[in-house]
Amino acid sequence: MPPTPIPTEPSEPSTSHISRRRSVRRTAAASAVLAALLAVTVTACGPSDDKAGGAASAEHGTGGLKLPKGVPTSLDDLKKWKDGGWKNWDNWARKAKDFANPVIKDHWKTDRLAQAKAAPDLSVNATGADSGLDGTDPEPRPVNAQQIPRPYHQNMAPVGKVFFDSPQGPMVCSGTIVSDPAHPGRSNLVWTAGHCVHSGKKGGWMRNIIFVPSYNDDGVPANQVNGAPQQQVTPYGRFWADWISTSGEWMNLGDEEHGSAGSAYDFAVLHVKPENGSGKSLEETVGTSVPIWFNAPDAHSISAMKAVGYPAGPPYDGARMMNCLDRPGRFTMQQGTPPMDRIGCTMTGGSSGGGWFANRDGRLALVSNTSISSAQHTWLAGPRLGPEAQRVFEGMSRRFAGQ
Repeated sequence: MPPTPIPTEPSEPSTSHISRRRSVRRTAAASAVLAALLAVTVTACGPSDDKAGGAASAEHGTGGLKLPKGVPTSLDDLKKWKDGGWKNWDNWARKAKDFANPVIKDHWKTDRLAQAKAAPDLSVNATGADSGLDGTDPEPRPVNAQQIPRPYHQNMAPVGKVFFDSPQGPMVCSGTIVSDPAHPGRSNLVWTAGHCVHSGKKGGWMRNIIFVPSYNDDGVPANQVNGAPQQQVTPYGRFWADWISTSGEWMNLGDEEHGSAGSAYDFAVLHVKPENGSGKSLEETVGTSVPIWFNAPDAHSISAMKAVGYPAGPPYDGARMMNCLDRPGRFTMQQGTPPMDRIGCTMTGGSSGGGWFANRDGRLALVSNTSISSAQHTWLAGPRLGPEAQRVFEGMSRRFAGQ
């Protein structure tokens, strides 16, 4: 599914406004609800023997700016960038090493967040895609998306919104805080879709990328978000990506307008830091994270998956955290690529990158993310997190292991 355009950009999170009492309460509530979120059963398990695919990473150096052509290389240039120079897309950074995301404090304010609109859907025509390719099961029945109970921090705290600037304007996706084995209890990693951070074979890196956990915590309508207290809109603050990894397959095969061969590898992981410079990690701030289940059993062996995100295309307004629960099937986007997971779901643009969850030995685990949908918004498909995804993730975890 495609990202959602938004007229304003978010900044990194500030947590100073969250009292210690509220933080402890949220942590306990989040842990309790996450444990009971899904009543699903895994009937088989086992690692995949697939060979790992290519991965690509990008860094914004911590010892000074490490930036591509056309991006600030001096304090003077940095000021120009912050004053709007980032809007120049003539020198669009494409390669992994050229990623740059300098913090622009207060770039994403509440009024801009509230104006988010859905981008064109990253969809496929079901009649063409379901025409008998190996690894594709019958099209699922639509499942109407339901709102996550409010406040969101008590029911699905790891989920939030990913905001970014693109050549088409401000946009939004969904993302999930995932556990980092190198930093138990202190993860700064967010899982999302590759097309939410890089436009694929015809473009490059998005800009001014941030993550807002539990966005619009009380789920007020979009037309009321601008007037809501900041503590309710960005309850944990805003976090800027200072390093991003996505798959080489997405960068070389992905299509930002339609489903493609790259869709089977449409995933990414962000390393983030708080806009306000707080020393606390993302996981410590929010109080929880979700482990990733790489090489999970085939879709036929998992009784249910739950997709969660913030759909912004009609009939949704982008302000509510929604979810769909369904038994997954397989969907092959193009012959020769790994089958994706697919469920019935009516969520639209803006839910891209949102996590898919399953029950693993009584615990919630992330098994995929929203990538594409049918043109009629009757189903969603997400990449299977196999060796390629595991390599992208482990590379990111190792990169920050000593920090």
